[in-house]
Amino acid sequence: MNILLATALSAVITAGSGSPADTSSTYVNPILNADYSDPDAIRVEGDYWMTASSFNHVPGLQILHSADLVHWKIVNAALPRMTPEEDFSLPSHGNGVWAPSIRCHDGIYRIFWGDPDRGIYCITAEDPAGEWSRPHLVIEGRGMIDPCPLWDDDGRVWLVHGWAGSRAGFKSVLSVRELAPDCSRAIGEEILIFDGKHNGNPTVEGPKFYKRDGWYYIFAPAGGVKEGWQLVLRSRSVTGPYEYRNVLAQGNTGIHGPHQGAWVEDTEGGHWFLHFEDRYAYGRVVHLQPMTWDNEGWCSMGTDPDGDGTGEPVTSWQCPPVSAGARKIEGPDALERRDDFSTTVLSPIWQWPANPSVGQYFLNPSAGSLRLICRPLPEGSGNLWNSPALLLRKLIGPEDSFTARLSFHPSYGGDRAGITVMGESYAALSLLYEDGSVYLTHVICEGADTGASETETARILLFGPEDLQPSSGSGVSVPGIALRVEIDDRSVCTFSYSTDGKRFRPIGDSFTARAGRWIGAKTGCFATARIQKNDGGTLDILEVQ
Repeated sequence: MNILLATALSAVITAGSGSPADTSSTYVNPILNADYSDPDAIRVEGDYWMTASSFNHVPGLQILHSADLVHWKIVNAALPRMTPEEDFSLPSHGNGVWAPSIRCHDGIYRIFWGDPDRGIYCITAEDPAGEWSRPHLVIEGRGMIDPCPLWDDDGRVWLVHGWAGSRAGFKSVLSVRELAPDCSRAIGEEILIFDGKHNGNPTVEGPKFYKRDGWYYIFAPAGGVKEGWQLVLRSRSVTGPYEYRNVLAQGNTGIHGPHQGAWVEDTEGGHWFLHFEDRYAYGRVVHLQPMTWDNEGWCSMGTDPDGDGTGEPVTSWQCPPVSAGARKIEGPDALERRDDFSTTVLSPIWQWPANPSVGQYFLNPSAGSLRLICRPLPEGSGNLWNSPALLLRKLIGPEDSFTARLSFHPSYGGDRAGITVMGESYAALSLLYEDGSVYLTHVICEGADTGASETETARILLFGPEDLQPSSGSGVSVPGIALRVEIDDRSVCTFSYSTDGKRFRPIGDSFTARAGRWIGAKTGCFATARIQKNDGGTLDILEVQ
């Protein structure tokens, strides 16, 4: 590696990792300042496991592990590819995996999720960090979302779920249905248990099913992602009637719409609630709230300064105890920014917006790089929004930066590769091969999801024909370029570049990052071609920070 460039790159590292907490210390919310939407979590002995919505992005259903509920590592992805394969060969933005639940029963781990266009799926594993089964469609149908199972004391299995108004034609309803003991299919009819539209709790969704002291509890947010609150329903019968309370709301805090999540009991009997808050381009970030139970069997989350039973989110609190028996599992920190591509598997910090095709990318650990192949955009695409070949990671707040050291090997005019901040609008800084020269171009695409065209805000000539080295095949070689984007706490993005590792020069107009479809913005790398011929161009990503 170029020592000067490595030094320059290391200057932008912001560590996301940390050692497990102890109860003499405090944590600060959000504990995960990145897009882990609709989190669900469980504790099995000394291990905490979490998963979250991945929508159309793959590998999906990232599996996070923790010993203390505060520090998390990505140790697996339970869904390597989306199904049905043919429906996710191109980005199906906002579709796919909605609001999963993770549970363990009789030594078998299960993840249920709702696909709003297909139904409710389930996968199983004996070890969350190991191999998961292929998806099984438990209940077929449109509009069913946010499922969560409950194994009752008599051995019967029940599934609660919500409904997507965009598919079902109605929303704000929770229903329960009995499943076969092996969870392979439904064996009962849908039973209506809650209609938030009729009792002042619109858009109730994301239910999580529990049982405690003979009560059936359903935790469910209402009121919408950005303005809502957290409900707890309870009944002595699994099918109701359910009474309810509002147990968490924004109150006088700056944490808006505390939304769906998971109740977890720690190893010493303490109770906690993990939930998300939508921070727009930075995504749906995860908070941890202390939780208490009163003598009447109702819980309260956060703090309750006025004593009305509805808690307010905390910004910091005493850390949960560390689980002495937690497993030691390798994996990047859930807030990791860096990758040197030195391993034989792609780091789980990365995701694609669709199932990757054969030959789309290659790991090259002996060279410490990952190769992207320059390929044309899908037919009819006028911008990157519908490209399946974007290598992306989550934005990590409250401020982020992404620096990629690249080696570009274009073959034909129109080959293009670089970095992007991708959402429903995006900006990109890229190397463009045209007329035997390599240009650096900065573009902004407002309204990319509507098919809008890119607007070029800057173009400079980096290398003319006389400056470029021929590659061993067709085309030329452009080694050692570093491209950078810095994103501030208002989501304003500033791009720059370096050709020598000593100085980064700004380029292009500033751009305000936009969220994607139900997700935060992502940043990463891409490589495209205007035409596809034999011996096409490539981009080698040598390092990102």
